[in-house]
Amino acid sequence: MNIQQLSKRLETVVSYIPKQSRIADIGSDHAYLPCYAVNKGIASSAVAGEVVKGPYLSAKKQVEEAELTKEVEVRLGNGLEVITPGEVDCITIAGMGGTLIASILEEGKHKLTNEPRLILQPNVSAKSIRTWLMDNEWDLIAEEIVEEDDKLYEILVAEKGDPRNHYSREVEKELLLGPFLMNEKSPVFLKKWNQELRQWKNILNNMEKAEKTEALEDRKSELIGKIKVVEEVIHS
Repeated sequence: MNIQQLSKRLETVVSYIPKQSRIADIGSDHAYLPCYAVNKGIASSAVAGEVVKGPYLSAKKQVEEAELTKEVEVRLGNGLEVITPGEVDCITIAGMGGTLIASILEEGKHKLTNEPRLILQPNVSAKSIRTWLMDNEWDLIAEEIVEEDDKLYEILVAEKGDPRNHYSREVEKELLLGPFLMNEKSPVFLKKWNQELRQWKNILNNMEKAEKTEALEDRKSELIGKIKVVEEVIHS
């Protein structure tokens, strides 16, 4: 992967950036995504944010080598603290856990006053992001699931608006599985949830052998409920 050729996962993220946006890529690593987006004329400018000194220096070096220092600014800072309110039209956060992405949005929500588009790619726990979007009145406008190197990734796209716009009455089910993804039931979606089911059933089987406690019984009930929900969706 380089600034000319992104991974399938990041190419999918970039595909949702509106043309000529000012973007911020949070947790930018080597700044491949912002450099690519600017090079392709998708983004007019970019902020590449990094909280760790090593990747921050790698990103700066990458931007200098690409001769994009006027268009791409690399900043050291935690989450959305690297941007000012109204500075960007689109924010990408990719390659982190969903809980971490949700916490970055929560801690930095005062930076979102101009209501930029959010393009979020969690490695796990997309439900945490959907729940944050719902609670903070962001409309989930698109979802995609892709497979790359035997790993499965969900991409969520949101804009400020009615958070229930694309949800039905089965909100809890859709927060877990994704309203768009659940409706499409692509082969990659089915593969992901069949994998999850196998893992959950293995965990449940091991729980049956463990000493019973109240916490264990609560966890079992939660798992049984999730298994039932997922099986209903993928077999319907």
